[in-house]
Amino acid sequence: MKHIGIVGVSAEGAALCYRTICTEGARVMGEHSHPEVTMHTHPLADYMRHIRRHDWRGVADLMLSSARKAAQVGAAFAISPDNTVHQAFALVEPESPIPWLHIGRVVAREAEGRRFRRLGILGTRYLMEGPVYPEALQPAGIATLTPEPPERARIDAIIMDELVNGRFLEASRAYFHDVIAALGRRGCDAVVLGCTEIPLLVRDGEAPLPALDSTRLLARAALREAIGASEARRGA
Repeated sequence: MKHIGIVGVSAEGAALCYRTICTEGARVMGEHSHPEVTMHTHPLADYMRHIRRHDWRGVADLMLSSARKAAQVGAAFAISPDNTVHQAFALVEPESPIPWLHIGRVVAREAEGRRFRRLGILGTRYLMEGPVYPEALQPAGIATLTPEPPERARIDAIIMDELVNGRFLEASRAYFHDVIAALGRRGCDAVVLGCTEIPLLVRDGEAPLPALDSTRLLARAALREAIGASEARRGA
């Protein structure tokens, strides 16, 4: 049984990832059971100071600091449910004391398995305008599309002003649904909920297109890594 290290960034999303590991762990391992989990996070403000300057070395240093602390107490591998900070992943991976699962690659495997061909990317403006998902999806031959610039600006504002602060408004949910519908008209067959908190607002099955919940997909991948795929299949 491998000990999971969570590198948290924003509170609501990190809590969703942790909660998913615990609740879904019980389904495959038995009542109240889940792998050992350690989570460490620096304040979101510390990350944002670097992100706003596009200082990915500074972001990487914060991620590595958390990974080292998790490793010191026994974590065998690390995950971060924050999509945006994965832009620093190439700097983190070679210096980390423990291996990582990459959220974009986890989503790419799910999208490939479901035969999606073009994904709309939703997240912070740094995520939507950055390379994380194009790089993760390109090996599978999956194209990406982002909302139009005014839509990206409003989505970013909803994330940073509402979702990370635990505010989930019906008007914002409706706006996301409108943007997802527009992506469908532009040729997308699914969307990536590529901000840790978006799955708390937008739900697969209710949105106009299938929605890939990056936070829960990563949590499930961590569970499989921790307990072994064969054990997960037996308990499913």
